Amino acid sequence: MSPELVSILVLVVVFVIATTRSVNMGALAFAAAFGVGTLVADLDADGIFAGFPGDLFVVLVGVTYLFAIARANGTTDWLVHAAVRLVRGRVALIPWVMFALTGALTAIGAVSPAAVAIVAPIALSFATRYAISPLLMGTMVVHGAQAGGFSPISIYGSIVNGIVEREGLPGSEVTLFLASLIANLLIAGVLFALFGGRKLWARGSVPPDGATGEGDAGFADGETPGPGTDATSGTATGPVTSGATPATPATPTAPASPTAVAVRPGREAGDTGGTGGTGGIIRLTPARIATLTALVALVVAVLGFDLDAGLTAVSLAVVLSTAWPDDSRRAVGEIAWSTVLLICGVLTYVGVLEEMGTITWAGEGVGGIGVPLLAAVLLCYIGAVVSAFASSVGIMGALIPLAVPFLAQGEIGAVGMVAALAVSATVVDVSPFSTNGALVLAAAPDVDRERFFRQLMVYGGIVVAAVPALAWLVLVVPGLE
Repeated sequence: MSPELVSILVLVVVFVIATTRSVNMGALAFAAAFGVGTLVADLDADGIFAGFPGDLFVVLVGVTYLFAIARANGTTDWLVHAAVRLVRGRVALIPWVMFALTGALTAIGAVSPAAVAIVAPIALSFATRYAISPLLMGTMVVHGAQAGGFSPISIYGSIVNGIVEREGLPGSEVTLFLASLIANLLIAGVLFALFGGRKLWARGSVPPDGATGEGDAGFADGETPGPGTDATSGTATGPVTSGATPATPATPTAPASPTAVAVRPGREAGDTGGTGGTGGIIRLTPARIATLTALVALVVAVLGFDLDAGLTAVSLAVVLSTAWPDDSRRAVGEIAWSTVLLICGVLTYVGVLEEMGTITWAGEGVGGIGVPLLAAVLLCYIGAVVSAFASSVGIMGALIPLAVPFLAQGEIGAVGMVAALAVSATVVDVSPFSTNGALVLAAAPDVDRERFFRQLMVYGGIVVAAVPALAWLVLVVPGLE
């Protein structure tokens, strides 16, 4: 058995054990990277750690640290309150606002993970407070980021168009952008319909102060139905994901009394944090003003000065912690450490696969197939599967050159093929093993993370299985000469 095939089989075993034994998949992946790297690939420790995602580690830690402080001092409550007022209390518009916001950020030049890192914590706070499915909200954020990700001035668009030009292939910047935009917009529409969007429309407007009561699903503050749950009744509305426990119907609760709201650190007496009451006004304290300034500074630093999102977030969090230690005392403990271990472990193993040539081996095997249409769909699937665990841009940079030999034959349209590869390799970033999916998983407050992880994994699997074939059918087959 070839080393490349052994490494793929070991990855399958890691998935099976993690799913059936509830062992952290990241820990398993670290052990697998050590075993395969040492015994099969003859790599030393430096070779194994070459794939450790140090930048992603810092992004996950820094962003979750900063937003843990924002939650502790009530800043996220203020943002929720302000945004709901902006859409006049129409809860159904909130997921679309988040979709558009991340799409706009990536379209004007933000790296997709940076945009998700900025928007996801705020979006998931909305989901918790207003009983919106976290799966719906999280996936809307990710698909929004990918919808704008291939504009001619975006990072992804610039890279892919540059590869196409370097390889001497015909290209179309507009086709590439519209293919990703339309694909993600359609997926977002389906998600909205399946995960309670119609019920959100039926709820109409809710009080901007977040008071529970009629029109707010009867959920207590902070209580939220699980993904796939009817946001207005608490009953299941969609298929239960594999391995996930069906959501328990929520018990309606009485409207929260203003006197029952506990005062968090950093909140003044009478400051309800937007949780109810007739006087539910969230005041801008000095700590909150400083935190809002830090969030704006994060956006400006990442988008305007191309600074690292993780290092910037850590630095800003340290400044806030130093100035207001009481608000941030427990913030370090709220960093999503289990998610950090999971993602870093899996990506380290993927790095071992790249070091030993498994990715190239699989791509070249497909590229050598004599049937162009079959080779095209297999390349789309390889791009989707690998990108679900690794860098989307990296896999596109590898697959587009591999597609050159049969594209040069003129039987497959290059513009459609490149667009199909781009869509296939990026739409799967909802996977919890990708950077964007990991950020969504880490940013979700007050959820069963293990269950949410499984739901993201199952949804990501569905996207991996369906989207490449659809992209191939719509973008590649019509261009067959």
